[in-house]
Amino acid sequence: MSRPVFEGAGVAIVTPFFEDGGINFEELGRMIEFEIENKIDSIVICGSTGEAATMNDEEHVAAIKFAVDTVAGRVPVIAGTGSNDTSYGLSLTKKAEELGADAALLVTPYYNKCTQEGLYQHYKKIATAVDFPVILYNVPSRTNVNIGPALLARLADIENIVGIKECNFGQVPDILSLCGDRYDIYSGEDALAVPLASMGGKGVISVVANILPEITSKMMHDCFEGNFAEAKKTQVDLVPLINALFCEVNPIPVKEAMNILGWNAGPCRLPLCNMSEAGHKRMVETLAGYDTSAMDKYVK
Repeated sequence: MSRPVFEGAGVAIVTPFFEDGGINFEELGRMIEFEIENKIDSIVICGSTGEAATMNDEEHVAAIKFAVDTVAGRVPVIAGTGSNDTSYGLSLTKKAEELGADAALLVTPYYNKCTQEGLYQHYKKIATAVDFPVILYNVPSRTNVNIGPALLARLADIENIVGIKECNFGQVPDILSLCGDRYDIYSGEDALAVPLASMGGKGVISVVANILPEITSKMMHDCFEGNFAEAKKTQVDLVPLINALFCEVNPIPVKEAMNILGWNAGPCRLPLCNMSEAGHKRMVETLAGYDTSAMDKYVK
């Protein structure tokens, strides 16, 4: 199976909602076009930032189909299809494959708090039932479950598990020690994308790329080309914006930022609520320090 699914920056794209809660597909289409025009390397639909946890089956499938159809092969589309119910996750992953997604992103099961053996059986059952790439998503801060390095070594025999979106950076050296270059490792943290690339990471699945896709992509490609001095400068320059985007629970701040900048990103779905007044003020002040003019033709 060909690897990697992508190199560079994949945007964990927001899902714009109308005030009544429905998906605003017209605005989602504009967002996708903005990302592609500004050199994003992949579209990640229905992830945590896309509020997939609040989507019903019909919406989830419709969002994946819309992204695949809109992108039309210009960049890879990665569909979030993870679940804490293995059977449901399997069904959704099969559907994403049928719809033409280039890969599935499978978060660890949440709430069930399964063992490493349970994780192995979960991922094995889903990955072996499909014939397209699977990227694991390790985000213990949200799921309370960690994909340990030893488990990744055990899963290495399953050919189409090709990568991992990693948020537990402390274990990356152990993953590399046990697994070598078996997996394409993507940063799940915007602020640590360059450090991970210095260890051979293939890129970042990014929240900040909703706002600055070209800069985020260039930062990663600078790493691949050995221009770490420029990449480091960009990484540091992005810190105020990254911190603002995570000053409240993602995706509350990024949707607030998109709305401030003129997009019709709409509200988050409950239980995610509106951003605080202090958070809004911080976001306005922070955004003023960045050039977002590439958005103008899409929002004005």
